Amino acid sequence: MAFTAKFLHCRGDTATRTLGLLGAIMGFAVARKLRADNPVRGVERFKHRTCDRFLSPAKLGLLGAVLEAMEGEGVHPYGLAIIRLLAFTGARRSEISGLLWREVDFERGILRLEDSKTGQKVLTLSPGAAAILAGVARVEGSDFVFPAGKGEDHYQGVAKVWAAARKRAGLPDVRLHDLRHTFASFGAGGGFGLPVIGALLGHRNSATTARYAHLADDPLRKANDWIGGEIRAALERKVAK
Repeated sequence: MAFTAKFLHCRGDTATRTLGLLGAIMGFAVARKLRADNPVRGVERFKHRTCDRFLSPAKLGLLGAVLEAMEGEGVHPYGLAIIRLLAFTGARRSEISGLLWREVDFERGILRLEDSKTGQKVLTLSPGAAAILAGVARVEGSDFVFPAGKGEDHYQGVAKVWAAARKRAGLPDVRLHDLRHTFASFGAGGGFGLPVIGALLGHRNSATTARYAHLADDPLRKANDWIGGEIRAALERKVAK
């Protein structure tokens, strides 16, 4: 079949998910006697590979310095603000790029998203995120926090700004969505439970948050290292006496 050749040239989870969907469609056709066989059966699927990337504090600091430099060079402020907000909130790009002023509640420090991938959602604003939004001037006649320069849509240039920023920061393979993973990794590394992290990200399925479970060991290592350091210091003082 022609579609088989295309799938054999695909890579990653997208191809695997597409094969699963097409297999289900063809299986339905066979059950309804619309086809004699399922041509998807037997097509080799790629092994599941996670593509999540997490920026370390050092890498995140480098990115912050690059964004600051670009700001001084006059790069579009909307693009820079959106990138920073994605890092501060762990939100999806569409949730911030298409943010409406009526969804911003400064008094309570939250975003009441009317529509997202998981439906209505509330995001908590940290002081840093709130400060970024407070610095954005409202454009008369537009409901968007980041309106487009022309037309009635929202700003569309964040991908271009991000491409330039990650290149300058030496992060060529890091996606905007990886800022969401980074937000979660900082939460896991800080000792916050997966249910809390899932709630902050707006996950409805706990299995979605489970990908960060391995990062939750970091607080244990920090505690162990600290205790070990104290014991070593005590022993060395005793020996010195």
